[in-house]
Amino acid sequence: MGNYQNVLVAIDASQDDQPALRRAVYLHHRIGCKIKAFLPIYEFSYEMTTLLSPDERTAMRKGVISQRTAWLKEQARAYLDAGVPIEIKVVWHNRPFEAIIQEVIAEQHDLVLKMAHQYDRLSAILFTPTDWHLLRKCPCPVWIVNDQPWPEGGKALVAVNLTSEESHHDPLNEKLVRETLLLADKINKTEVHLVGAYPITPISIAIELPDFDSSTYNNAIRAQHLIAMKALRQKFSINEDVVHVVKGQAEEVIPDLADQLDVGIVVLGTVGRTGLSAAFLGNTAEQVIGSLRCDLLVIKPDDFKSSVELDDDDEEDEDE
Repeated sequence: MGNYQNVLVAIDASQDDQPALRRAVYLHHRIGCKIKAFLPIYEFSYEMTTLLSPDERTAMRKGVISQRTAWLKEQARAYLDAGVPIEIKVVWHNRPFEAIIQEVIAEQHDLVLKMAHQYDRLSAILFTPTDWHLLRKCPCPVWIVNDQPWPEGGKALVAVNLTSEESHHDPLNEKLVRETLLLADKINKTEVHLVGAYPITPISIAIELPDFDSSTYNNAIRAQHLIAMKALRQKFSINEDVVHVVKGQAEEVIPDLADQLDVGIVVLGTVGRTGLSAAFLGNTAEQVIGSLRCDLLVIKPDDFKSSVELDDDDEEDEDE
């Protein structure tokens, strides 16, 4: 994360303002990364025009790609005129998320930035189907950019999993913390906080076992999480005053704490899975993501393998 050098910006063709491109230029000025502004487009009506020959349909696609390339270059005009090197690429593809992931794989991009949209409920983020596919399947980190000003002194909040006995969570926790600290130091000395949520006593246990001491149980669970968090923060020399071990469900604790701290970005990890479960980030992670009102960065384990593969046939595209 801290060494992002090959950034892909997924362009939103529905509007002229491009917050994700703005954030990428911000990163470029601080870490010197390369930027590619990438736009997949598709017009179903052109594919269904039976009155046209294949050559005519190809010419129409190329015409549309040329028009969108000119539009995209205009969106980046101020940055290009200021000397920021931005590669512009428009491709014809009927599944935007697949086009983005295939470009990531083919060109070895190490970060994808994409704009999120707002909806009315307390300015929470609205995630499109393309967003969800990228978060679940993109092999490199995905940064969802909130279309709101970055908070003054905005912090980074890293959500770590201290509850699982599965061995893969420890290296993922360490990766989240290590890479967030590295990027925060390189960009603007952003203050990094850690959060871990621990569950309350299940009501069913208290009802079914009258002699069950819920207070002792809660204290034991909290102590277990505090020990795990202490070991993690000490490994990275993080002060105790920026770590938070909070009772409650993660999908409630993390968004609430993000609001309280007025953070600029929440960093989450997702574990790569195979088979049917590969379609999901995990119920808790998806509920957390759906409640955030700030930027989001999703990072996967080192051994994650995307289910998306490169196309055998070449798509129409245009570079500048």
